[in-house]
Amino acid sequence: SYLYLRYPAHTPRLSSIEPRNKVTVVLGAQWGDEGKGKVVDLLAMDADLVCRCQGGNNAGHTVVVDSVEYDFHLLPSGVLNKKAVSFIGNGVVIHLPGLFEEAEKNLQKGKGLEGWEERLKISDRAHIVFNFHQAVDGIQEQQRQLQAGKNLGTTKKGIGPAYSSKAARNGLRVCDLVSDFTVFEEKFRVLAEHFLTMYPNLNVDIDNELQQLKEYAERLRPLVTDGVYFMHKALTGPSKKILVEGANAALLDIDFGTYPFVTSSNCTVGGVCTGLGVPPSYVGRVYGVVKAYTTRVGVGAFPTEQDNEVGNLLQSRGREFGVTTDRQRRCGWLDLILVRYAHMVNGFTAIALTKLDILDTLSEIKVGVAYSVDDEPLPSFPANMDVLTRVSVKYETLPGWCCSTEDVRCFEELPPQAQSYIRFIEDFLQVPG
Repeated sequence: SYLYLRYPAHTPRLSSIEPRNKVTVVLGAQWGDEGKGKVVDLLAMDADLVCRCQGGNNAGHTVVVDSVEYDFHLLPSGVLNKKAVSFIGNGVVIHLPGLFEEAEKNLQKGKGLEGWEERLKISDRAHIVFNFHQAVDGIQEQQRQLQAGKNLGTTKKGIGPAYSSKAARNGLRVCDLVSDFTVFEEKFRVLAEHFLTMYPNLNVDIDNELQQLKEYAERLRPLVTDGVYFMHKALTGPSKKILVEGANAALLDIDFGTYPFVTSSNCTVGGVCTGLGVPPSYVGRVYGVVKAYTTRVGVGAFPTEQDNEVGNLLQSRGREFGVTTDRQRRCGWLDLILVRYAHMVNGFTAIALTKLDILDTLSEIKVGVAYSVDDEPLPSFPANMDVLTRVSVKYETLPGWCCSTEDVRCFEELPPQAQSYIRFIEDFLQVPG
């Protein structure tokens, strides 16, 4: 049987109606720490709305404004733009003490965050990270270390356990907290008892946390909005520049990342739709942020890692320490197999290449262009981490430029070898820089 759709002559066909405001998305194309905050900050200067769609305060963005260094973990870094509204979407998990502490710390650093509460909106459907989620995160890491001799290298911010509660359908959301507190308290006690049953050694002060949450509820209430309606108005209303800043990165995505050494949310482009309530047709430009070399925090396979002088040089010149945990990052050559895989999942319309100047002192630069296992070429990026740990990398060696590019502000001013390096990346990925 066939289904016929008949349009009256006066009715415009729906397919011909173009979305009014499309969102511009900034995503990490590697294992995080690519410099997304810097790219977002540049784009956020003339944005009307800046959104976070996934993750929690396990993310870390550093933004420097007027010589003041601000650190963001939960707040969208666009909150520094006093003309823009910042929005934390339903896909984000929120640790309320962390949110307000982050704001206080940044307020003490400079004037950039003044009036932040007037510029921030939070989805009523966002899930809450409780203190016991953070405690459980630490216990789980200890257990993994004891049982298998290797942990996941989580930030211990409670992100995984909070998303577990969400998936198990016993989590609590912002809408629960700002509604009837008696009902919220009942559900909170049930959830806390659930974790105490699973982890008898868990240190939970239920009454103290409830008192704290009651106070946060009052501060939170003016910021809370129906996120779906809020985004729909922004997308279909008067002309607006809407920016989405991704947290974490493609290879940390719960589905597409190097599982199990990943985060607990979708940090690829699909997370924009599910984490904000944005229809796919409203996604416009997608910028993939690529560091000119590769870094990774914590454990997990890393094919192009350089555990040698080159790695040490990249680490020290690039000041490779995590914003959230202050952990030293592992460093290696740029892995284009990995970035091409990220492009397959995200469909980047352009790439933003960062930290090119860190390579300034190298006489030659290697780029990973193919994988093989047991001398057999791999046609794609492997899902199995046991395979990824065994890959051999084929490198292309390119000449370095051996001069400073720190003050260069346009492509034409770069040394010819640096221009060739960028063109090589563009040609390999078939994405403009």
